[in-house]
Amino acid sequence: MTVPSITLNDSSTIPQLGFGVFLVPPEATAETVTKALEVGYRHIDTAQMYRNETGVGEAIAASGIPRDELWVTTKLDNALHRPDDARRSFAESLERLRLERVDLFLIHWPLPTLYDGDFVSTWHTLAEFVQDGRARSVGVSNFLPDHLDRIVEVTGVVPAVNQIEVHPYFTNEAGREAARRHGAAVEAWSPIARGDVLDDPVIMKIAEARGRTPSQVTLRWHLERGDIVFPKSLHEERMRENFELFDFTLTPDEVAEISALDQGPSGRRGPDPATFARI
Repeated sequence: MTVPSITLNDSSTIPQLGFGVFLVPPEATAETVTKALEVGYRHIDTAQMYRNETGVGEAIAASGIPRDELWVTTKLDNALHRPDDARRSFAESLERLRLERVDLFLIHWPLPTLYDGDFVSTWHTLAEFVQDGRARSVGVSNFLPDHLDRIVEVTGVVPAVNQIEVHPYFTNEAGREAARRHGAAVEAWSPIARGDVLDDPVIMKIAEARGRTPSQVTLRWHLERGDIVFPKSLHEERMRENFELFDFTLTPDEVAEISALDQGPSGRRGPDPATFARI
């Protein structure tokens, strides 16, 4: 199957479907990513915080897939926001990934209650990596609308993406609208709400009518809305299931039915970026 691409505001093109390695154990990462690449994924999403960049790099190096056919994302650890720390850790990420350049590097969390509330200087630093050619694109993750407004207003540099929690129980329309307003793409993490939406009656009804699984229907809902998703799994069967999304579509009414499951902030499965402060 051909995975569609989205053109980012810096003219880079990113596969709309990727494979995430959050919570994949470091010792299992190389094997897991190898399976994902064999299934057909060409977009891998990792992070310094996941402690498994080395395994991602091993799988990529062994795959034989041309570098220009792969999209690799990693993210800055929360303890490394100060500019010199960010520069050093970025170089270390490249070494672990065995790459001369990453396709996307993100600030993982804004941490507005830490570092004297200064995530702007961190964002300035990430922009350097595009200028020196070591990152194709840079962006942010978990930035609330006011965080996004602030970095754009102060620096004039718009993130290529904002990777935020989005799923049927937390559609995060304010975050998605802020990204659209600035011309940034939305990447949806926790796209199936940690599995909680898979037995929802609305999604199960649509899945049965379509002859699909609830996971496929939910991921297709994200794609229909124009967001980028990167589901994760340790199991090859589920990897294949999550990859088979491009030979069916949902109707506008089905998309609306799923969107109506939104529970607002109470539907979050992850931390609130306004208060999250873990290093």
